[in-house]
Amino acid sequence: MKIDALFNKKLFIPELGSADKKDVIEKMVDKLYENDCITSKEEFLKEVLKREEVAHTAFEGGVATPHAKSSVVKKASVVVGISHDGVDFSDGEEEKSKLFFLIAVPVDNPNLHIDVLAKLAGLIEDEGRINNILNADNFEEVLKNIHEEEKEVSVEKNKGYVVAVTACPTGIAHTFMARDALIKAANEMGVEIKVETNGTDGRKNEITKEDLKRAKGIILAINKSVDESRFNGYRVIKVGAKEGISNSKKLIQDILDGKGEIAEFKAEIKENSNSKLSESSNLYKHLMSGVSYMLPLVVSGGILIALAFLVDTLTGNGNAGSNFGSVNIVAKTLKEIGGTAFGLFVPILAGYVAYSMGQKSALTAGLVAGALAVSGGSGFLGALVGGLFAGLIVSWLNNGINKVSEKFRGIYLILVIPVVSVLITGLAMTFILNPIVSVINKAMIDFLNNMNSGSRIILGLIVGGMMAVDMGGPINKAAYVFGTGTLEATIATGGSSAMAAVMAGGMVPPLALAIATTIFKEKYSKEERQAGISNYIMGLSFITEGAIPFAAANPLRVIPACVIGSAIAGAITMFFNIKIPAPHGGILVMFLSTNILLYILAVLVGSIVSAVILGILKKK
Repeated sequence: MKIDALFNKKLFIPELGSADKKDVIEKMVDKLYENDCITSKEEFLKEVLKREEVAHTAFEGGVATPHAKSSVVKKASVVVGISHDGVDFSDGEEEKSKLFFLIAVPVDNPNLHIDVLAKLAGLIEDEGRINNILNADNFEEVLKNIHEEEKEVSVEKNKGYVVAVTACPTGIAHTFMARDALIKAANEMGVEIKVETNGTDGRKNEITKEDLKRAKGIILAINKSVDESRFNGYRVIKVGAKEGISNSKKLIQDILDGKGEIAEFKAEIKENSNSKLSESSNLYKHLMSGVSYMLPLVVSGGILIALAFLVDTLTGNGNAGSNFGSVNIVAKTLKEIGGTAFGLFVPILAGYVAYSMGQKSALTAGLVAGALAVSGGSGFLGALVGGLFAGLIVSWLNNGINKVSEKFRGIYLILVIPVVSVLITGLAMTFILNPIVSVINKAMIDFLNNMNSGSRIILGLIVGGMMAVDMGGPINKAAYVFGTGTLEATIATGGSSAMAAVMAGGMVPPLALAIATTIFKEKYSKEERQAGISNYIMGLSFITEGAIPFAAANPLRVIPACVIGSAIAGAITMFFNIKIPAPHGGILVMFLSTNILLYILAVLVGSIVSAVILGILKKK
């Protein structure tokens, strides 16, 4: 299809003479309506403005590309408009826009605007052509500079097809934020993309064999194990989910340029600057994979046990001593169910750490390691170490399969690997790992229980501040895993004070940015203010990742401000020795804490401090 078909002399406005963004769009929509391109100017105007609320369409170089697809569009069209004085189309983020392309797309051709934007991308980067259009005497000269050397473009084609997988330990924020960032980047680049998510709701939009055959490559933006073996033999770039958010365009372009490595057995990526995850990153991935599987058990079990204590308290059984939480029949039922769920989390943790390393054949040895960690007193830490050990043993046994005759490989897989791996792992846990790790585990719990007020404040400052350093990255998760690990030994006494400090620190960054965008409106764009509103929900839900877009855009100001507030919140919770019984849930779990009012105060103080610092540091 010739691009001329989308442009029309009747759809050219040589001087908009507009003072603001809405006026520009209204005049261009009027032009569409006058030329019978749309059936309702009110409805199409609403669609265009709705798209602008998602993200402004202003680019560098003074070009803006408002667009929308709608059922009221009768034929695909592009209105070209010029404002020589310029109009602020981005709430100050970009320079004033002078050249406008309003793209109207019918719903039966939803990807057409991507092709138009891809064509205009070259124009946006060419200052000379933009100046020629702004100074043109007639529409023919405008059209000539739009098309320049390439007069024809097929709207049925794009720059290529890319597939991606996103996954993060909790399966909540990074997973879907990375998905949205990659889709947005692909749309802006004129690239077709399919993104599979591995979130709390399971694997969605799954990549098929047909997708792999079509794709130029695969982007794995993951921080936990997914089924990578299906990508064996294909070109892969493997990074963390956070990089999928901040470097989405570069990742897509690298795939288009043929970068990355051909995945080998189990999609292990060879070392190169684009795709290598370091050994420490792989270790982090294995640990976080186990944490992601155990998290629902800790949350559900911890909350149900806390509710059992609450029921006994409300029914006058608060002084029942060792039977507290089991006197009332409702409380007893809740505690039994919660205790069963909670009791499974250590074996599941070890099992899926091992599974991440050795796949399906390592799960059995990992589960055994976790069960022995419980009975042997090494608990959470023992499960982590035992799961890693089981994964290493099974990986070693798997590597030996090539030395086994074809006729005996079935027996080797079904009989030898599970029996030998369970035996070796069990012996190691019983005689080496449990005795060593249980001493460390007991020392850590004793240290937490015997801390004085000053020591607790210092610990709260540290773990609270760590939650805001990389907002979902390794440092954040290190603090989170530490807090979660203290729950096992403290659940019977109301929960963990360390976990309370960790959650308080994690809630501060998104809440601080929400408050800052509300109070210091003049310092934030319209898009940032809208994102700030959603951060109220993310902060109250303990989703630290809501602050990532702000931190990525302005790390030198946002991260220090958030670290300070998070550290203060963590210190306050430790000072008052506030405890919580579960590792996630935000405001809902706070109601089950030992002091809800002081807990809310701690988070509020930390958030306000960070918000004030952000307001001082942020430029208009």
